[in-house]
Amino acid sequence: MRRDVFQGIADPTRREIITLLASGEPMNLNAIAEQFDISRPAISKHIKVLEECNLIDIQQEGRERICELKPDQLKPVSDWIEKNRKLWNQRLDKLEAYLNKIQNKDQK
Repeated sequence: MRRDVFQGIADPTRREIITLLASGEPMNLNAIAEQFDISRPAISKHIKVLEECNLIDIQQEGRERICELKPDQLKPVSDWIEKNRKLWNQRLDKLEAYLNKIQNKDQK
């Protein structure tokens, strides 16, 4: 099942895993799991979701499963945030103008 990037970042643990991998250094599952106070199977489930969202790539190297972030896959999130930032900035600018208008009326 292919999930979208927003499902991948929906969980705080998955966001922390993304942050760990964002350093650019691939990590094996054990190294990732050591960073959390949850079970190794729980981390594996989060890793699986991230892989299904196409946010990480997993390579088998001997007995190790090495995870690497695919940062370009986060672009839809960045685009969505930027679109909404512009919208809210416009709304806040209109609110500020309205409040200034009201304040100027009250001072007369």
